Amino acid sequence: MNWMLDLQALAGIACFIGCALPFSSRIASIRWRIVAVAVLLQFAICFVLLKVPPIAAALAYLNRAVSALSAATLEGTAFVFGYVGGGPPPFTVTHPEAAVSFAFQVIPIIIVVSALSAVLWYWRVLPILIRGIAWLFERTLGTRGPAGFAITANVFVGQVEAPLLVRPYIARMSRYELLLLMTAGMAMIAGSMMIVYAAMLAGHFDNMISQLLTKSLMSVPASILFAYLMLPDEAHSGENAEPARVYTSTMDALTRGTADGLNIWLNVTAILLVLIASVALINQLIGALPAVAGAPLSLERLVGWVFAPVAWLMGIPWAEARVAGGLLGIKLVLNEFLAYLKLAALGPAALSDRTRLVAIYALCGFANFASMGIQISGIAAMAPERRADLNALALRSLLGATLASCMTGAIVGIIAF
Repeated sequence: MNWMLDLQALAGIACFIGCALPFSSRIASIRWRIVAVAVLLQFAICFVLLKVPPIAAALAYLNRAVSALSAATLEGTAFVFGYVGGGPPPFTVTHPEAAVSFAFQVIPIIIVVSALSAVLWYWRVLPILIRGIAWLFERTLGTRGPAGFAITANVFVGQVEAPLLVRPYIARMSRYELLLLMTAGMAMIAGSMMIVYAAMLAGHFDNMISQLLTKSLMSVPASILFAYLMLPDEAHSGENAEPARVYTSTMDALTRGTADGLNIWLNVTAILLVLIASVALINQLIGALPAVAGAPLSLERLVGWVFAPVAWLMGIPWAEARVAGGLLGIKLVLNEFLAYLKLAALGPAALSDRTRLVAIYALCGFANFASMGIQISGIAAMAPERRADLNALALRSLLGATLASCMTGAIVGIIAF
């Protein structure tokens, strides 16, 4: 059975590449060797990180780090928020599942990781690590300069923070490099969110942080691939990037990283509140319509029907494609956080292990309509003269990031199973 799903996924990879071609500025300029190398590099990254025992074992230690961070964060939330944050309750708990507060126990880890990341940036640990990874993609795919550094930084930081690291160079970037910057930003997630999702989905697979990190690293060549397919005839700026010196001291990094994490935590909390309420309102409106196939209509069912073929192309059995497609649609229309919440709520019988892992990879990214606005406003604030280019490239970047995530999902299904 697996070999049939593998063939299905291989056909899907070809279809994803084909979907980008109508948006290409000049198909005749595409060098198919670069396309082949980008695809093979994704397979290689996935195989090495998941299937080579010493490396897989080393990455497994990251899961212990996530557990340690989660435990340390819970100590802080219990002290600050009391029993709401996970401290001892002053009453007898009759329903333990109701004692977990998402806002005060689960996602405050964003603040801790943001502060820690800022300190590691000031200590030059992250810049050195990013440069090492960027070197790999420069040697294999020729991606260099500010854009190459920034898209690699997306493995660890967010879609607006990464461009901020190369802010002085954005005004002189080619349109291809701008598209690459935007595509990579939406094809990946910030390191702080990676930790949150790893904690949320820990019960699904033992090495969840390793899976999410593998997906982010695969997304670098995937983003390069789709940006190149769409603008193959655009030149690189050719500059070498020197990342900005963001912080002045360890304490400055700690305090500013904490403040940035607080803003993210507040935004995530508010966005989730509004999105879940919006979905509930939409479902009430749609539910007033006549039932279809013996069940009431809902947003999840509608987007599931639309995106079921996309899920099938990732190597997911048709019997599970509607559920997986619904998650993909929620991610695109709303955001990946809400899609992951719904995936985490699904029982073990709802999806097979293969489908669940493919969905985790495909959902891991900021590719949604709101992110287009975030990127345009965020990057335009750094380089106002590029606003017109950013607006013109927004839809291409959203499509490229979505196709990149779907491709990584198809590949992990082939490699992992």
